[in-house]
Amino acid sequence: MDLYEYQARELFEEYGILVPRAEVADSAKRARASAERLGGRVVVKAQVKTGGRGKAGGVKFARDPAAVELTARQILGMDIKGHTVREVMLAQPVDIDAEFYVSYVLDRSQGRFLAIASAEGGMDIEEVAATRPEAVLRTAIDPFEGVSREKAAEIAAAAGLPEAAADTLTALWNVLIREDALLVEVNPLVRTAQGQILALDGKVTLDDNARFRQTRWGAQGPAHDPETDGLEAAAAAKGLNYVKLDGEVGVIGNGAGLVMSTLDVVAGCGARPANFLDIGGGASAQIMADGLSVILSDPSVTAVFVNVFGGITACDAVADGIVRALESVRLTKPLVVRLDGNNAARGRAILDERGHPLVEQATTMDGAARRAAELAHAA
Repeated sequence: MDLYEYQARELFEEYGILVPRAEVADSAKRARASAERLGGRVVVKAQVKTGGRGKAGGVKFARDPAAVELTARQILGMDIKGHTVREVMLAQPVDIDAEFYVSYVLDRSQGRFLAIASAEGGMDIEEVAATRPEAVLRTAIDPFEGVSREKAAEIAAAAGLPEAAADTLTALWNVLIREDALLVEVNPLVRTAQGQILALDGKVTLDDNARFRQTRWGAQGPAHDPETDGLEAAAAAKGLNYVKLDGEVGVIGNGAGLVMSTLDVVAGCGARPANFLDIGGGASAQIMADGLSVILSDPSVTAVFVNVFGGITACDAVADGIVRALESVRLTKPLVVRLDGNNAARGRAILDERGHPLVEQATTMDGAARRAAELAHAA
């Protein structure tokens, strides 16, 4: 789960990281009142869970409360990469001497964390990383050793950051570990003209698997977050592992790895996946009905691809789940099913016996993906 910037900022402050004074407002009038409390001159920042706010016009300086009210009115309601701005944060401006970038992120492939730091932070850090990768330091962190003050000083020195940034790096590591985060990022981390090190922005992604420990965020899951896509909220309410994507082929699979491969194969056939939906080890009629209900509710979906490899859950059980799901869900779009593995032949026979006019079968993943793409484009 991603936190909003103001939430990340509050966490940073709890861990001793310096941040500018700030308040959050959900209306232009409240923004003006906040600006008056903060001294008049503030930076108005859209609160959405995506990057690129500055380039999209979601971060603006306002010199007095009247200008703040006007600016907040312009930013509230904006669409930034599909995210609607419902709140703005008003932060006191800072006299910046230099900007840096620092983060910790989980490297799943290596079973460790990475510390990423650069002496060239700011809005163009992505361009720096792409064109001059040598300017971005990547340091592997052993999760059992962590980041001591000495290790933080080594990272700061190697990245060309001021020595004082080591304290921030140490505190950020504590945020990562104690808050069960997968990512903590500050861009930019700045040195002010007075020599202070401040976090001007913050991004924190928490591990949903640790929600039972992080009870302070318990009410802010996908089903409760107003910024969450409506389909994702509906899926979360049903306990489904679903992510909305920008495409036309709905995808259901059992196992995250298989679903990811399915997305790639669909894309390779010239179509765009409309979602990620992993039904895991269970494929009961209710799970299939819930999954199909969410996917068929997506107006952008023109065909559905169910890709299942039977293991602990046999393919005949999956097929039975599909058949029963079709009794409660009105299928309005073509459905391509590929069953392989345990009891695949029996599963295919069950679907043949049902004989639904919109259900087709394929024996290979590539063949099923091609057919789903054809049906999606023909709609």
